[in-house]
Amino acid sequence: MTVVDTGVLAGVTGASAGTALAVMLVAFAVGTAKGLHRIVDVAWGIAFAAVAVVAWSLAAGHGDDARRTVVALATVLWGLRLAAHIARRGRGHGEDPRYARMLARARGNPTLYALRTVYLLQGGLVWLVSLPVQVGVLLPEPLGPTAFVGLAVWATGLSFEALGDRQLARFKADPANRGRVMDRGLWSWTRHPNYFGDFLVWWGLYLTACATWQPALLTLVSPLVMSGLLIWGSGKRLLEAHMADRPGYAAYRARTSGFFPRPPRRTTPAPTRS
Repeated sequence: MTVVDTGVLAGVTGASAGTALAVMLVAFAVGTAKGLHRIVDVAWGIAFAAVAVVAWSLAAGHGDDARRTVVALATVLWGLRLAAHIARRGRGHGEDPRYARMLARARGNPTLYALRTVYLLQGGLVWLVSLPVQVGVLLPEPLGPTAFVGLAVWATGLSFEALGDRQLARFKADPANRGRVMDRGLWSWTRHPNYFGDFLVWWGLYLTACATWQPALLTLVSPLVMSGLLIWGSGKRLLEAHMADRPGYAAYRARTSGFFPRPPRRTTPAPTRS
């Protein structure tokens, strides 16, 4: 049976919440000064990495060293890669249309509205989604078969996400593709290889972090919440609403999976009139 010192666990979870809040408050200050709240998307990955480092540090001497280090390192690698990618992608661009529309609907002070509905909300989600990391660093059990399966799932997700991002960046860099819908490589198998990669990363981390049924049950909410965000929340749903009117997107949507990868459907061309 897994035995975790509840006092240490409270300290780790409390410090993790404070860390996520601190990262988001710094991002809020920078985003407000620049007038670009899209910076919160960069802070999202940084906050996960920072929480993992803090949890790893506070858990020293209280859990299996290998599990503690593997869980934290996997989270840091994913978070920093994502933050760097989003920072490069957004360089030189204006506000993200999602945040522009959100703030246009704000009642009262739009800056305070952004703080509540963008930064503080995402800080809370970072803390909730990263619960497997916060608990996993404290577990005394050595890495076992479930953890190794989890690492394989995590590695698959990270690779899938990174490859999809690279393919999209190359596509956009070609002036001949301006205005066209990316439908090549992984993007021909799923409309959202980056979100599907995130999905695998967090289910993989969940499996890696949880040694027995007690922590698994305690932290199951975390990958479920991340899955909900990616599929029905601020990920796939909002992006597809933004892309809906782009020429060629309806045909792309008809032949390509919305989330889980599969070979593209063959579409029958419309009959021509003689």
